[in-house]
Amino acid sequence: MSQTQLTQEQLNDVKQFQRNEVTEYHIYKKLTRRVKGNNVKILNDIAEDELRHYNFWKGYSGEEVKPNKWKVFKFYWITRLLGLTFGIKLMENGEAGAQEKYNEAVSYIPEAKSIVEDEDAHEEELISMIREKQLDYVGSIVLGLNDALVELTGALAGLTLAFQNTRLIAIAGLITGIAASFSMGASEYLSNKSEGNNERALPSSLYTGIAYIITVFLLILPYLLLDNYFVCLALTLVVAVLIILFFNYYISVAKDLNFKKRFTEMAVLSLGVAALTFGISYFVRMFFGVEM
Repeated sequence: MSQTQLTQEQLNDVKQFQRNEVTEYHIYKKLTRRVKGNNVKILNDIAEDELRHYNFWKGYSGEEVKPNKWKVFKFYWITRLLGLTFGIKLMENGEAGAQEKYNEAVSYIPEAKSIVEDEDAHEEELISMIREKQLDYVGSIVLGLNDALVELTGALAGLTLAFQNTRLIAIAGLITGIAASFSMGASEYLSNKSEGNNERALPSSLYTGIAYIITVFLLILPYLLLDNYFVCLALTLVVAVLIILFFNYYISVAKDLNFKKRFTEMAVLSLGVAALTFGISYFVRMFFGVEM
């Protein structure tokens, strides 16, 4: 089918397909300058797939189309800041909304079905081959982050009712959190050593400890900035939910996992422990008659 046989709406869709493909081509080519090892070849191969897609659609539009510079800028920096796998999969997932348009295009350009499906399958295969160190240690990050959320939200809920003083709560929470982060890191190190994972032992312990202590700082932050301890506790719980939300979204995109299930489990566990600890602290305080 030639350009003259396409309706104006079909021609506009084809040009949009072109723009999507050439935009992603430029993103992948730009990223090749920031990665090392086998990832360079993988990104170059994906870029070439995108260029073939572009040229295929160009054969029907008969025109050159410029990339979306904002999208190139946005996804380049998302990838730089949040990781190669996350950025690429987020970008590719964003194209899922255009799938209906691609399906419509098959009705007036039958050749599009086999060409695009085959090359998309090739791209998915290539993306699955990308390797990032932080994703290799995601289990350690989950361990540190999850333990910090569960333990410290519970501890801060209890300390809030027991001390009723934001500075004392912050100090006690910080000491508890730092000690626990060292303990978690050491436990992860020894666990890997005992399983014979000598090369993973130190990196795993560092990822666990760092994830733990960053979470501790974020949860304690309201107590360092405000004076009303109940407002601080409420903000800490909000921060906990936001951490859970962001982290599970990140992991669900990067590793193709179920976001809703993971978020719900983690949120219910953390907030449930906080509520339980708050209740226990209330009865302990009443039983001992402690006033501060």
